[in-house]
Amino acid sequence: MDDNLAAVTDKQLERIADLIHEVGMLRKTPRTGWPFLGTNSENVAEHSLRVSIIGYILARLAAIEPAEVVMLCLFHDLHEARTGDFNYVYHRYNTLDAQRALSDALQGTGLEEIQDYFSEFCAGQTKAASLANDADQLDLIANLQVELRKGNDFARDWLDSAIPRLKTHEGRLLAQVLLRIDPNNWWYGHIEKEFWVHHR
Repeated sequence: MDDNLAAVTDKQLERIADLIHEVGMLRKTPRTGWPFLGTNSENVAEHSLRVSIIGYILARLAAIEPAEVVMLCLFHDLHEARTGDFNYVYHRYNTLDAQRALSDALQGTGLEEIQDYFSEFCAGQTKAASLANDADQLDLIANLQVELRKGNDFARDWLDSAIPRLKTHEGRLLAQVLLRIDPNNWWYGHIEKEFWVHHR
C-alpha cells in the first residue's frame, strides 16, 4: 500500500467524502449578481471552471508556471458552497467570513493547504494571485460581452466597472480581444457560410 494512503485515517477519508459532496453544492449555488443585470444566469461551478481555464491561459501568456494560478482559480469560490455567492450589492450591506467557511469545510480532511491558496488569492500580492484575480474578472467580462451582444445595454455599465479591476498586462490585453471578438466567432466565424445553409 502507498505510504501516503496508509497514513490516511478512516475519519479523514470520511471528511474528504464530505468535502466532495460539498463541492457538488457549487453546481446548485447560483451566482447572485445576474438578477441585478436582468439577463443570464450561471452557477458557481460553471464560473469556477472557466476561471480556472482562463487562469491557465493567463499564466502561459505571462510565461509563468500555470499550476499555481490554476489552483488559486480552482479554489477561489469553494467557500460559497457554505456562504452562497456574495455579489457586490450584498458586500455593501453584509459581512462574509469566507476564511472561516473554508476552514470549516477543510477541517479534518488533510487538505488544509487549500486555505493557503485562498488566502493568496484574496491577498492579491503575488503575480499568480494577480493573474487569478484577472481570470475571475475576465470570466465576468466574457459573459457581459455576450449579454451586450444580446442587447442588454446595462452590461456596458458593468463592463465599465469590471475592466478597471484588471491588474495585469496579460489580463488587460486579453480583455481587449474578448471585447473585440464576436462571442459566436469560435463556432460560427470559422466555418463557411454555406455549411449553415446546406449542412455540408
